Amino acid sequence: MSATVSFTVPSPHDPEPVTLSYTRVGTGEPLLLLHGIGHHRQAWDPVLHILAAERDVIAVDLPGFGESPALPVGLTHDLATMNAALSAFCDALDLDRPHVAGNSLGGLLALGLGRDKLVRSVTALSPAGFWTQAERRYAFGVLTAMRHAARRLPLPLVERLSRTAAGRTVLTSSIYARPHRRSPEAVVAETLALAHAEGFSETLRAGITVRFTDDVPGVPVTVAWGTRDRLLVRRQGVRAKRIIPRARLVRLPGCGHVPMNDDPALVARVVLDGSR
Repeated sequence: MSATVSFTVPSPHDPEPVTLSYTRVGTGEPLLLLHGIGHHRQAWDPVLHILAAERDVIAVDLPGFGESPALPVGLTHDLATMNAALSAFCDALDLDRPHVAGNSLGGLLALGLGRDKLVRSVTALSPAGFWTQAERRYAFGVLTAMRHAARRLPLPLVERLSRTAAGRTVLTSSIYARPHRRSPEAVVAETLALAHAEGFSETLRAGITVRFTDDVPGVPVTVAWGTRDRLLVRRQGVRAKRIIPRARLVRLPGCGHVPMNDDPALVARVVLDGSR
């Protein structure tokens, strides 16, 4: 069921109010799901009910994405503030050190929560932050082009393209290895989410200098990478393993950058195994 929760986050002056939208389903140990930049919580829909059979699953729209408004003027969309907001979100929902799984930006945020000992386990799917400068510039260029296209395309054209496998490939092949598997309704919704994401530009700017260089001791970590990830290439997973040597590195055959739709059963199993 979709819901919202409001709380405050510290700022250099007074605490600032933040509101986040989320979906919560299932029973078991809590599992927080974090999406990537420009996406929304529905990115997890292909695996949501598989996970909910064994976990209390909370899929959240990050600040400035999906149905969550951007952070107020006193807060910036950098990693420290985003993780502070997620920590306050967990407190507001009485989530005591949930498991967390994240994709792309969400994977980077998940690793930050793990480093700060705020979660029980981390599963990071193609997490950001393990790039070279050239790889980061390439990824940001692709994301910016996707954003411009989403904002320029008239809705009737998006709807028409979404009705065919070829059209869904045009709209989403940068992030999915099997875009034909995405439903027309989901493609339209995520194109609109990208076009209307209030936090996109500031979050992207904040990521220019970001690299994840810390170990995550004392917390089980799984890093999984799609073999057909065209946005953050899979050699970045090898770098992640060097930086977090106790992490379990998992290969996702045939999956792209957002693997939940490419192989829901495999991704759900990786997340469940990582959150034991």
